[in-house]
Amino acid sequence: MLFGGFSTTSASHPLPVGAELLATGSSVWWIGDHPAHVLAAAGHHRVLVLGHCGAREFELSRLNCTPPPANVAWRWPGAYVVVEEGTTNVVVHTDPAAARPVYAARWNEGWAWSTSARFLASLNEASIDVERLACAVFLPSVPALVGNRSFFDGVRQLPPGSRIELPADGSGPRFTTRWRPDPVPDMLPGIRLKDALERAVTLRVVSDPALSCDLSGGLDSTSITVLAATAQPSDRRLNAVTVHPDGDLGGADLHHARLTAARHTHRVAHCLLPLTDRHLPYTAITEVPATDEPAPSTLTHARLAGQLDWMHAKLGTRTHLTGDGGDSVLFQPPIRLADLIRRGRGRRAVTEAFGWARLRHSPVGPLLWDAALTARTSRREALTALADMVGAPDRDDHGRATWFSLLPFPSWATPRAAGLLTRAARRIAAQADPLAGLDFSVRVLVDEIREVARTAASDAQLAAVCGVDLHNPFLDPTVVDAVLTAPLLRRPPLYAYKPTLASAMAHLLPSETAKRTTKGSSDADHYTGMRVNLPALSALADGNLAALGLVHPALFRRHLAQASAGLPMPLATLEQALTVEAWLTAHHRDPVAAWTHAIIRKDSRG
Repeated sequence: MLFGGFSTTSASHPLPVGAELLATGSSVWWIGDHPAHVLAAAGHHRVLVLGHCGAREFELSRLNCTPPPANVAWRWPGAYVVVEEGTTNVVVHTDPAAARPVYAARWNEGWAWSTSARFLASLNEASIDVERLACAVFLPSVPALVGNRSFFDGVRQLPPGSRIELPADGSGPRFTTRWRPDPVPDMLPGIRLKDALERAVTLRVVSDPALSCDLSGGLDSTSITVLAATAQPSDRRLNAVTVHPDGDLGGADLHHARLTAARHTHRVAHCLLPLTDRHLPYTAITEVPATDEPAPSTLTHARLAGQLDWMHAKLGTRTHLTGDGGDSVLFQPPIRLADLIRRGRGRRAVTEAFGWARLRHSPVGPLLWDAALTARTSRREALTALADMVGAPDRDDHGRATWFSLLPFPSWATPRAAGLLTRAARRIAAQADPLAGLDFSVRVLVDEIREVARTAASDAQLAAVCGVDLHNPFLDPTVVDAVLTAPLLRRPPLYAYKPTLASAMAHLLPSETAKRTTKGSSDADHYTGMRVNLPALSALADGNLAALGLVHPALFRRHLAQASAGLPMPLATLEQALTVEAWLTAHHRDPVAAWTHAIIRKDSRG
């Protein structure tokens, strides 16, 4: 599903081939069949609600008469955008989670906006943003570096959780931050989470009762499955899909999936999908379709496409729900210890540090030392210091109580790549933080969740090619708001595994699954897939990233061969490089959006 439009004084504007205008005289276009509400307001003004929104008709009708409330983009369940069209400008209200990202670019002395960055890039013939590529490959663990940059020069993401005015005269956008996850006193996190998640899932079930769900056996996907099953009409059974290695029916994930299906046997039709060598990770990754940015499922695209094609053909799936995003939304980052120290809760900080250290089999002293230092360090100070740290080959901050988690800078990276990272860090450090004053852990989670939600939109684009509308209810703005506004002392301890979700869903989950604290690993499949596909992967070393001066091809091939042989080494940057290289290949291969030359006249409403 794609939406877009213009804010310009021009009497005409282009239209993407295959798009339709949402209303006579409107500049807003759409491609696809997703829901959209056009509300004719008083005078030369209209309000449009674009995407899945759980508002009832009478609630939407109020938008005709009064200015949209400050929380209009997360007031109801769903992932949607609210747009106001007037005679002199367009106002876009973005959701706080970036579950429905919106982009803007200058056009014809005005502005063009869209839910697709690639469409806007084709409109302006924008080139690739190389600095953004460097951040994606070498520091994916620091989403703060991205800021509002897309992967295309001149195309910017509109800030999430904001009201953005795009003046028709082409002057600078005017931003107002509308969402802040400040703590809500006396809230009960479990009740709010259950209510928000239940409404998010029910919205999708009502929209398509024939939808399907992932049932991986983990706590997140199982929760989505049982909520969807209980929201189904009584005469229907939910298709819940569990993938498993071909010939292996004894895995822990499948065991828990079967427990859930057995508990809800009258509401769940359990569907097993065996995975073969055709579905191995790294298989034919350059065949991935072009998307707005590198999709998280690129390296496992053979599995994703195989599952979606099978569900679409065998089950008639048009809508599919997953538990993706749950790990990020429900996670407590180690910087939480710094929050506890800042709030005078030193004893609790020590207790949680010992629990975290035991869980990771690491010493507690350095963890507490990091937390004490971080408690006295602002986000801006951490970003400033970050600029001097990038490029360190042996630095690995994973699991530390710091603002940002650096990854080891690989030997196959070039000095140009390090320079681009330094420049990005310095620029972001110089910008004002629109969410200053939050607890450190909440501020870190906001960056993480927005990164996960925005990139999930690219996974949804991959699914759309297979004819399936992919949804991740954990990333709904109402769910994110319910979790992040919990007061510090009501959030779960650092070392606990999603206790809020387990408690909220206990009445629907098998007791054994509700107590589960681990998830099956696919590391063996990844190494197998890397070895099987090594020749094709090695050929990518001389590809786009090398041409842009970001990687040394010979060193990259050697590192890849060592990783495929199972030598212990961090894989994050290697996998990111392959993902980005596959995306660049697809972007340059697949045709960009074509725009009509037809004149689209506006009516007197503007």
